[in-house]
Amino acid sequence: MIDGTIVKGIGGFYYVNTGDKIYECKARGKFRKEKITPLVGDCVKITVDGLSGQGVIEEILDRKTELIRPPVANVDHAVVVFAVHQPEPNLSLLNRFLILAESQEIDITICLNKMDLAQHEDLCSLTDIYRRIGYEVIMTSTKQNIGIEDLKGRLENRITVFAGPSGVGKSSLLNSIQPNLKLQTGEVSQKIERGKHTTRHVELLALDFGGWVLDTPGFSSLHLDFIEADGLQYLFREFHDFIGTCKFNGCKHLSEPGCAIKKALENHQIYPSRYESYTQLYEEIMQSRRY
Repeated sequence: MIDGTIVKGIGGFYYVNTGDKIYECKARGKFRKEKITPLVGDCVKITVDGLSGQGVIEEILDRKTELIRPPVANVDHAVVVFAVHQPEPNLSLLNRFLILAESQEIDITICLNKMDLAQHEDLCSLTDIYRRIGYEVIMTSTKQNIGIEDLKGRLENRITVFAGPSGVGKSSLLNSIQPNLKLQTGEVSQKIERGKHTTRHVELLALDFGGWVLDTPGFSSLHLDFIEADGLQYLFREFHDFIGTCKFNGCKHLSEPGCAIKKALENHQIYPSRYESYTQLYEEIMQSRRY
């Protein structure tokens, strides 16, 4: 059998890179019976028909990480891309992306794109929130070639997923990093301030300087109901110093008296937008468990 990596999946076919060639493959029926879906990024073993040249996925090796949205395996780095303007940044959605990456223990870089449209005060407020929490924030502009080399340095020799809403410039950033990728880009609708979906599928792309990137379809919502409600607090970095110091054991940090998280919020040690995301996610997770 030949070792390879799934780099693309379309219409039930999987394209497996073995290092010297990419084979079009089908998956064995046993995976369907076992309710296992091959994912882009999966390390697999395949057999190849000598006459047709087509392959069959025989085995999927254990995954180091697995994301549900976007559906990818074995990434070790996430670049969460949001625009400073056009579309306006949605902090609730940004926080959801961060929690998704934290749940898989994936290294995270926040990329604030379209710096050419930024007002100084907007930029300061956005960067302050996330840098103080402990996230790396890179500011970029493809039109003014700002931050591209910094971002490129974060991608070298890693498997990186680019994630974020439509229209924030993910494909444009990747084209700036490596022009021969020639990814399709789209404009933002002025009426609804959402981007057009230019990436239609998940695909693993090789970088000339070492590493891989996943360009993924953009989306405007992200559900995290697979996360346990009691574990959600541990996925907010700024909560860590206060967990376990509440008045009552099992504090949910919602309306309980003597809550250390609520006290930290009052003392401006936790940002209101982050705490609001926590309460929204907690209620959503609990609601999903009721049905």
